[in-house]
Amino acid sequence: MKLAETILTGLLRTPLLGGWCEAALAAGQRAAAGAMRRARRQTVRPREWSNAQLRRIGAMYEGAVVNVSGWRDEDKLGGQYRDYFPRASRYAVSNFSGARGSADGAKGLFIDLEGEIPADLRGAFQVAFNHTTLEHVYDIRRAVANLCALSSDSVVLVTPFLQAVHCEEGAFGDYWRPTPQCLSRMLADCGFTTVYQNCNDNPWYIVYLFTVAAREPEKYSGRLPPWSEPRAGERHFGFR
Repeated sequence: MKLAETILTGLLRTPLLGGWCEAALAAGQRAAAGAMRRARRQTVRPREWSNAQLRRIGAMYEGAVVNVSGWRDEDKLGGQYRDYFPRASRYAVSNFSGARGSADGAKGLFIDLEGEIPADLRGAFQVAFNHTTLEHVYDIRRAVANLCALSSDSVVLVTPFLQAVHCEEGAFGDYWRPTPQCLSRMLADCGFTTVYQNCNDNPWYIVYLFTVAAREPEKYSGRLPPWSEPRAGERHFGFR
């Protein structure tokens, strides 16, 4: 491996072959990444990975669930997230104005994650679920606090750790890529303890974090998969 690296380094430094070699390596990396996304869908593709995580976790809950800023509640695989909580006593979806919100054909509760949570919605749900929205909210600490305010028991978050900037002019921006420690600390500031956290760290594609936090963590002892704080980005950058 070291010999191959040394040879490639030499080739890349040569005036005539360097550009061609770099282009060939980039093409090879794209081909390998594409093959891995097809062959290892459940571990490399972030949406499929996070959906599999949610199916396992969502089956625990029997109370009311809200998918906050959930647009049309689509799981991007032909289903809806309400089906990931088969035992929920009630399921609601909230949205905000603008693209991928109430102005874009979505229905449900109106919640501004940077605003005030209405009194009748505080603690109204056992679970506040939020999928890949926090990166688009500039006041992320307020948004996390509001998610916690909605929940009497648990918060379930899916957030990007490594992903290209994705925003829409005049609709929503793109501001954050929180680390596992960052999420756990913000949740702790709101009285929640992280009880499960995982990531699909891989050298090939987008990396998501999946986080579950609870007001009473002892209630979930033995009910969740074993875990340790994920070293997000280790495989992506280390190619291990």
